[in-house]
Order: sequence, then structure tokens, then C-alpha cells
Amino acid sequence: MKIENLTKALVFGVFFLTANGTAQELAILKYKGGGDWYGNPTALPNLIAFCNQNINTKITSKPQTVEVGSADIFQFPLLHMTGHGNVFFSEADAENLRNYLISGGFLHIDDNYGMKPFITKELKKVFPDKDLIELAANHKIFNTVYKFPKGLPKIHEHDGKRPQAFGIFQDDRLVLLFTYESDLGDGWEDTEVHNDPADVREKALKMGANIVKYAFEN
Repeated sequence: MKIENLTKALVFGVFFLTANGTAQELAILKYKGGGDWYGNPTALPNLIAFCNQNINTKITSKPQTVEVGSADIFQFPLLHMTGHGNVFFSEADAENLRNYLISGGFLHIDDNYGMKPFITKELKKVFPDKDLIELAANHKIFNTVYKFPKGLPKIHEHDGKRPQAFGIFQDDRLVLLFTYESDLGDGWEDTEVHNDPADVREKALKMGANIVKYAFEN
């Protein structure tokens, strides 16, 4: 079987199981370059718990960790990536991630502050002919379960910049979401980590739930 067909079969198999309620898992994407891919350790487990309690998902409570270049990424309908610093994709990493995304996978990259210049450069290896495009506030991802009429919410302040959500599209399908100047993952963390008010954490978790639902259904 050709690699392209094999990857599609793997991804579509996962989506079939997910749709039938028998397999729902998320994974943290481990990358090279020295950036802290392991940041916000309590974030994804808390988001998973929120989704299972509020939007009828049945996601395994403990997220897995997968490397960019591994075939294991094809087991997951949604990958989450975060960090503050450097990111590096080898050509093999980039090809593997491209195959995953064009075959039906979804990647959410949450800039934990300082990641943008590195990830923007590396994404050009994944999609040389595509650019990150800012999403309008009326995009479906802001309206799937919870309504965010102004688009991406602001969770943590760094430079006084507005929060922005950028995407990469394949055949009109959003396959990658890059959240910038928002720090959703900080808002998903345990309360005592950042001492965020309850309403701020709720906004972050609700936006995260929208991302999960969108990735599972599109």
C-alpha cells in the first residue's frame, strides 16, 4: 500500500472509531529544537475532563505523547502542541506531519509566549505553498458549542497585543489552528498554577472544548 493511502486508512480508521464512541484520544506533540514541548502539564488533562463533563466526549483521561516523525500520530484525531521557544522539524518530520494533516488529522498549536517566529518558519517545511491565515471571528470554530462573538479570548497578558487565531487550510478544511497572544493552555492548567479567576479559566476551557469538537467533527 502506498504511504499516502496507508496514512489515510489509519487516520480515517481512528475517526470511524471516534464517531462510534469507542476510541477518543488526544496527544501532546513532542518536537525537536530545545523548546519546552512538555509545558503546561496539567492543561490537557483538565481540558479532557471538561470536555467529557460538558460536551459528551469520551476521551481517555490521560493524553499520550507522540513525536512529530512517528507513525503513532496517525492514531489521534487531534494533536496539541505548545511551548515558549525553539522548534525544529526535520524533512521527515515535516513530511509525516503533512501526511497526517492532509489525511484528516488536526493540529492545535498554542503559543505559550515566544514560539511564533520558530513555528512559523518550521510550518513552511510542512506546507511550503501555504501561509497562516487569520481566522475571522465568525469562523465555525468560535461557534461550535460555545459562542465567542469576538473570536479568540484573551487569557494571559504579555505584550498588550490582541489575541489572534491563525489557520492553515487544505481543500477548504481547517487542518491546523495556531493560537497566539491568548495562552489558552495556561487557562486550562490547575487553578493554583496561575491563580486565574474562575471566569478566565472557564473562557479558556470553553474555547478548548470548541477546538476539540471542531477537530472531531471536521
